[in-house]
Amino acid sequence: MKKLNLFKGSEQAIYTRRGFLGAAAMSVAAAELGISAAKAQPANPISADAPAATPGTHTSFEILKQVDAGVLSVGYAEAGPADGPAVILLHGWPYDIYSYVDVAPLLASRGYRVIVPYLRGYGATRFLSTETFRNAQPSVIALDIIALIDALKIQTPIIAGFDWGARTANIIAALWPERCKAMVSVSGYLIGSQASGQTPLPPNAEFLWWYQYYFATERGRAGYDKYRNDFAKLIWRLASPKWDFDESTFSRTASAFDNPDHVSIVIHNYRWRLALADGDPKCDDLEKRLAEAPAITVPTITLEGDANGAPHPDSSSYAKKFTGKYAHRLIKSGVGHNLPQEAPQAFADAIVAVDGLCR
Repeated sequence: MKKLNLFKGSEQAIYTRRGFLGAAAMSVAAAELGISAAKAQPANPISADAPAATPGTHTSFEILKQVDAGVLSVGYAEAGPADGPAVILLHGWPYDIYSYVDVAPLLASRGYRVIVPYLRGYGATRFLSTETFRNAQPSVIALDIIALIDALKIQTPIIAGFDWGARTANIIAALWPERCKAMVSVSGYLIGSQASGQTPLPPNAEFLWWYQYYFATERGRAGYDKYRNDFAKLIWRLASPKWDFDESTFSRTASAFDNPDHVSIVIHNYRWRLALADGDPKCDDLEKRLAEAPAITVPTITLEGDANGAPHPDSSSYAKKFTGKYAHRLIKSGVGHNLPQEAPQAFADAIVAVDGLCR
């Protein structure tokens, strides 16, 4: 069997959700996580004595905490030993910490300290002052996570995410690599700028961003405020067309949208991308650096679902942005945009594997 070289280039491993679920009846090795006959297993897979995770196995986190960090009081879930290597898991829109409800126990069982924060505008996270600008430009969200790991006295965690969470992980890895041991990023390299947001796309591509243009209007803001749960459920279905989530799964996450600042944060984020809303002048230098599309040097594994209905770049377009140890994995069997919740075993396995690249 040909060996997959995770240390060179951007060789692509292919994984199926079916393969992971089958591992519940046999060892991970026998289940062949890398199903292609030409591909070997990834480095450091989830151990055979830990049962494979079926999506939806867990419905809650055992420990929820609150900590003041920067301008926020951050609500977060925690799992695993306090002295274990730290992993920060970041959600996107319109999702929340429950995207990782099955990932966290997998990593905790391997000895990781897992931190899953609500981003600003979601769930239990609150601004400490009513006077703080409700800003959601990408660099500010990254600064929130830097403030969080400082507050938790974590120096160099593995950072992983999807959607807004992947972009945030990208920014931290690019601007503060000394604070990011390694990264797992769904849909690869997502760093952008207001300037790049001015470039028109072909009509089919623009169509996928319909909600961004809707949010650019006051009708869009009012509509999202009034119908935020219906809106989120529509996005879930469009972004993950083969994910058969139930109402209880959606409701657990939808409660996070009741945050008093949720609508302001979401609208500002998408308007900022189109240069229709100003950011914080204190972040101008950071945004200038990000506009140069800096390379990411930390060990990285990028993931993509084979049924991702959300806008996302092709993996060939960003592979060269990762100049350190790097691999890309395609997760098959109908996995969509919310990859950690749809394929938790694959996501957890990628974190363990990228940790192995650091040794």
